[in-house]
Amino acid sequence: MSLEVQDLTIEIDGRRVVDGVSFAVADGARVGLIGESGSGKSLTALAILGLLPDGAVAAGSVRWNGRELIGLPDRELAQLRGDEIGIVFQEPRTALNPIRTVGRQIAESIRIHEKASKRDAATRAVAEARRVALPDPERIVGRYPHQLSGGQRQRVAIAMALACRPRLLIADEPTTALDVTIQAEILELLRSLVEDDGMSLVFITHDLAVLSQIATHGVVLDDGRVVEAAPVAELLTAPASPVTRGLLRDATATLWRPGGVA
Repeated sequence: MSLEVQDLTIEIDGRRVVDGVSFAVADGARVGLIGESGSGKSLTALAILGLLPDGAVAAGSVRWNGRELIGLPDRELAQLRGDEIGIVFQEPRTALNPIRTVGRQIAESIRIHEKASKRDAATRAVAEARRVALPDPERIVGRYPHQLSGGQRQRVAIAMALACRPRLLIADEPTTALDVTIQAEILELLRSLVEDDGMSLVFITHDLAVLSQIATHGVVLDDGRVVEAAPVAELLTAPASPVTRGLLRDATATLWRPGGVA
């Protein structure tokens, strides 16, 4: 397994908010963490890369290719982020630096992790912008985040996360802030890029319909605990947990197409 999470617990100011979460992601697998707001899914994802908020303490085990990540020094975790493990957040407006061009932000990871020259990194930034289907990539890399649409900003965030070809992508509700049409485009883009690169994927969402479009296996969380884990097709057709049945009732009908399970 490329990623193994075992008995993960997270406490914030002495209150346990994630309690004994375990799951594994094999090489090339696409696994979703799904649950309502407050279920602990995003905190679980942040714990993988040591990005928990101040006051949060993680225990248990998170192993990446056999290497324990919990307790790893920040310097070593920083080397993993963007190089071996990429992450895309829900709201690109807050993830992107408003005073730097998007091209410079895409190039930054390439310069840091691949020791590329400024010129080479700038050339690569254009190629990465083209890869995520940004329009007129030669021009768009010179723009600032506020000059782009929400969907374009999310494509920039994806380009940044994947520029160094990580082996694992963590996507934390990357389509929630987008309208349904753009949401579907971003999901298709993510799925195609993950498949093309043979990456593993951890996809976080509250929407079972969205999960059905991109993941093959789902881990359902409620109140910080795993309540069900099964292939997504099984979660859609024979949910075992009342929590999963509730998520199924709330699934976005406009995205859930019969036979459309990834």
